Amino acid sequence: MLAAASVDEAAARIQSVVARTPLQVSERLSAVTGMQVHLKREDLQVVRSYKVRGAYNLMSQLDEAERARGVVCASAGNHAQGVAFACRALGINGRIHLPRTTPRQKRDRIRAHGGDRVELVLVGDTYDDAAASAALDAERTGAVPVPPFDDLRTMAGQGTVTREVLQQLGRAPDALIVPVGGGGLIAGTSAYLAERAPGVRLIGVEPAGAASLTAALRAGGPVQLEQIDPFVDGAAVRRIGELPYRTLASRPPLVRTVDEGAVCTRMLDLYQNEGIIAEPAGALSVTALDHLSELGVAPGSTVVCLVSGGNNDVSRYGEILERSLVHEGLKHYFLVEFPQEPGALRRFLDEVLGPDDDVTLFEYVKRNDRETGPALVGIELGEAAGLQGLLDRIDAAPMKVERIDPDSAAFRFLR
Repeated sequence: MLAAASVDEAAARIQSVVARTPLQVSERLSAVTGMQVHLKREDLQVVRSYKVRGAYNLMSQLDEAERARGVVCASAGNHAQGVAFACRALGINGRIHLPRTTPRQKRDRIRAHGGDRVELVLVGDTYDDAAASAALDAERTGAVPVPPFDDLRTMAGQGTVTREVLQQLGRAPDALIVPVGGGGLIAGTSAYLAERAPGVRLIGVEPAGAASLTAALRAGGPVQLEQIDPFVDGAAVRRIGELPYRTLASRPPLVRTVDEGAVCTRMLDLYQNEGIIAEPAGALSVTALDHLSELGVAPGSTVVCLVSGGNNDVSRYGEILERSLVHEGLKHYFLVEFPQEPGALRRFLDEVLGPDDDVTLFEYVKRNDRETGPALVGIELGEAAGLQGLLDRIDAAPMKVERIDPDSAAFRFLR
């Protein structure tokens, strides 16, 4: 089991290379929630995420023989940057296995941090595919594995974030909200709080499409999720780590799952209001602020949200905006059977759309039917409350219209 003393030792070990990131009050979020909200800005870390803490803590403890063998790891991107940074800082060669879906921005940053000390291996579509490949690599070559969460040294390094929070705040907060992927961060946090600030309410936040800790706590042990949504790539893990789970099972935290669309909305809020570029996993903690009353956090409480990372690829903002609009009830899709006659589209625009609605997508599915031509139509509403009026006008329209449900399999193809 991880002890708080191990976190203290990790803090001393990494202090010369890892940044002491700011703890900032958010006036906007405090006003919106009725809480005193502080943001722990790990997006400003040397590799723009907290992951360097665990990676460097582990690798700095390798002996000369282990360093000579080199290291190997699997990552969705942020742990890889931490390992790459440590490889160059410590003079260790490493191979890093990544899902092919890892954003280009993260891949470029890994190469920048590691230089000629690291080699990238792209495999599969998820972190778990990369993890299986890295395990085979370690077995075949003898390289030392650097787990992103399932190792006490990694967990101790991640726990140093919480140690800093307590020092910077000067007291224990009422609640601390952290993102959950493989569990290393929340386990390190839990172990430290258990000894140093047991009264803090620890809240873990998972994306609804990859809730591995929720599944483990329900089942009484780690379980493999059959399917995951990889969008929140920094937290999209099929199975919570064994060691993190053991730590958490003895003192289970409160755990909340949040919709990926809600995460996108909070990412955009942080960017537009605070100028914070958070990646999806980095916005998980802030997304949970909407649910504090359900979690028993009283108004006026001091709440710390860990903004865990800021490695977001600008090319993803189209999808981020789309998911946010759908979540907010502003974006809807329909299949419309238009009669193949002049003026059909004009009648649809005049008779169906409201004055503040806009067609954002129009694409014929096929045009070989002589009587009708089905088209995929995306409509953005001026306000979410306008949906019922739109549906009423659709029902009254002469053409056949089918709404594509956001929870359907067909809807996923629109992303």
